[in-house]
Amino acid sequence: MTADLFSNDPHIPATLELGRDAVLLRGFALAVVPQLFQGIEQAALAAPWRHMETPGGRRMGVATTNAGALGWVSDRRGYRYEACDPATGRPWLPLPEAFAALAGRAAAAAGQGGFAPDACLINRYAPGTRLSLHQDRDEQDLAAPIVSVSLGLPATFLWGGHARGNAVHRVPLAHGDVVVWGGEDRLRFHGVAPVAQGTHALTGPWRVNLTLRKAG
Repeated sequence: MTADLFSNDPHIPATLELGRDAVLLRGFALAVVPQLFQGIEQAALAAPWRHMETPGGRRMGVATTNAGALGWVSDRRGYRYEACDPATGRPWLPLPEAFAALAGRAAAAAGQGGFAPDACLINRYAPGTRLSLHQDRDEQDLAAPIVSVSLGLPATFLWGGHARGNAVHRVPLAHGDVVVWGGEDRLRFHGVAPVAQGTHALTGPWRVNLTLRKAG
């Protein structure tokens, strides 16, 4: 069951509360987009985009890379964080300062100051790609919030409850939007609806998402 949390009304607030400890910050990343893309390019050079495999053997729809002291990986062994890229044995790109600074500012703006991420999962979505409902629970520090940055093509964020069967709200996300969730909302189910066809001036036919976490 899904419901629109709000429509694409030009008068929607710049900050929207999604829950007691969850906030959408519209356009919050726009001022640092060039620095973010520089970091993304460097991360993809250090650890090229790849479609990881689920523990069940399925190819993931999103292409991924990582930056930070820890990187999220998935294969037949399961979901986990690793200090080195399993494909090369080399450490991931150190977390770019622009990533860490944006995440800290966004968390503070959402009332969750002091956030210092050590991992950034970078996902690239082609049109038609989706991310099924899931919880982020592979991190050792579940007290720290999650900061998610949307770049490129627009998307619909699926915002659920604490059980998979709870109602799911559809939240439109645009280039530069940042979602922060933690506290009592930290383990909510969430996902991304299939990305619509389109072209963005900076990303072309892609949506790129940065998910910053305190993993270790």
